[in-house]
Amino acid sequence: MRTATDLLDALVRHVDTTGFAAHGLHVLVGDDTAEHHWTPDVRREVHSVAKGIAVLATGIAVDDGLVDVDAPVSTHLPDVRFGEGTAAVTLRHLLTMTSGVDMPWSETELTEWPDLALEFLGRPSRGRAFQYANASTYTAMRVLETRVGDVGAFVARRLFDPLGIEDVEWSRCPNGHVAGGEGLSMRTGELARIGRLVRDRGEFAGQRVVGARWCDAMHTAWIEREGTGPGYERYAMAGWDGPGGLWRLHGAYGQMLLFDGDTVVTVTADDHFGADAFAAAVAAELASQPQSQSQSQSREGAGPA
Repeated sequence: MRTATDLLDALVRHVDTTGFAAHGLHVLVGDDTAEHHWTPDVRREVHSVAKGIAVLATGIAVDDGLVDVDAPVSTHLPDVRFGEGTAAVTLRHLLTMTSGVDMPWSETELTEWPDLALEFLGRPSRGRAFQYANASTYTAMRVLETRVGDVGAFVARRLFDPLGIEDVEWSRCPNGHVAGGEGLSMRTGELARIGRLVRDRGEFAGQRVVGARWCDAMHTAWIEREGTGPGYERYAMAGWDGPGGLWRLHGAYGQMLLFDGDTVVTVTADDHFGADAFAAAVAAELASQPQSQSQSQSREGAGPA
């Protein structure tokens, strides 16, 4: 079987050959690790990888009996004026982008509305249609806040502390609520710890951090999409299926966690348009190696949460 260093070397050659603007690269194969940096290893915005953090936070709260992902959000936000059909939207719908609420992203999204969650929930729903929106995750975290208190503090205590990740602040809207779908800055190695946790189905260093079903939910019960390119045809709870045999958490500009069996490739970058090609190169490298039985079993998971 290929070692982490072998895979790292192949991917570093790919980056150097193609000019993909990577900052850092971490490879985990079993318990074998290797890491390479092109620029100083500082914390950088991970963009939509934060949606995976939101799923893990929600899973911890569900495991604690604090919230139900299938209860209408209107049960937690009774004072909201809901749009047509939106009162029936659940946390699961918000986290899988199936609320059917149309809310295009903008750079000023967190500041152009007096309250982004009220604006989002006040719009009509088209049913369980897939509609990708940062506002969807932001609203999910607003719901979670009603049950756990400050979400940033909850994530720091229950998720980051067990992983040895300290002093990470989640960006906030003017009203003080976490950004949800973005707004977290992490080093490459810190992001890789999230990858290890997800690969190991909620355990880290022998400690149960979150239930396995929430890690599985990131790459099971796929939502099918039409009219999209490779790697964007199926979405689950924060995870995208593909390319090839892998699945991924994917932030803008190339912040990615790429999973295939017991292998996790973590990359931080500043190259929005080169990210898909890099993910395809990772998939091709992994496909060129025989998959062990343990790898194959780890991809199966335990079904949807």
